[in-house]
Amino acid sequence: MGTGTRHPSRSLVVRLAVVATAAAGTLSAHAATPAQAAAPAACNGYVGLTFDDGPSGSTSALLDALKQNGLRATMFNEGQYAAANPSQVRAQVTAGMWVANHSYTHPHLTQQSQAQVDSEISRTQTAIANAGGGTPKLFRPPYGETNATVKSVAAKYGLTQIIWDVDSQDWNNASTDAIVQAAGRLTNGQIILMHDWPANTRAAIPRIAQGLAGRGLCAGMISPQTGRAVAPA
Repeated sequence: MGTGTRHPSRSLVVRLAVVATAAAGTLSAHAATPAQAAAPAACNGYVGLTFDDGPSGSTSALLDALKQNGLRATMFNEGQYAAANPSQVRAQVTAGMWVANHSYTHPHLTQQSQAQVDSEISRTQTAIANAGGGTPKLFRPPYGETNATVKSVAAKYGLTQIIWDVDSQDWNNASTDAIVQAAGRLTNGQIILMHDWPANTRAAIPRIAQGLAGRGLCAGMISPQTGRAVAPA
């Protein structure tokens, strides 16, 4: 009788151990779920986030916001600011951003001579390279103004001219909500114009990241071949 009593108890212990093990496995599986849910979804397309007029005193905060939200962008730097803030150009590169040419002093290039246009573009190429930003492959004319002369000089330096598909209007005091809504209009391959300095633009970045992720879009690089946003190389 005593032996018979001990065996059921031992069986009970075994069964409890099995149940505990299974429960632990279930808890482990559940513990893994948030991490799995947080994993980025596959990219169904790419968009180009661009920021003009840097680097500046706002660049560090902008880079922090982009990094914290897993975004990469193309920084269209002015040569005069790249020369004055070389550490910020290096910070852009270190943060995983792409550095591009936005002229030296941001003039209306279509009103300038070919020699003046050449100076604006060439000096910016040199300033960015000297600051550690590499040799730019992309060029955005100030105000999006271009003509045959501007295009030919850009081509001379191996630059692809990039305008934009969506204007965030952040330069025109657009609200954070309006900037987020503008980014929401982006479709695969398209590019949005934003700027290095507006506080509302920095504030919009987390919501821009959420909106893109919700639509299966990722922040990509701008192809020098096509001028469109593509998967990062």
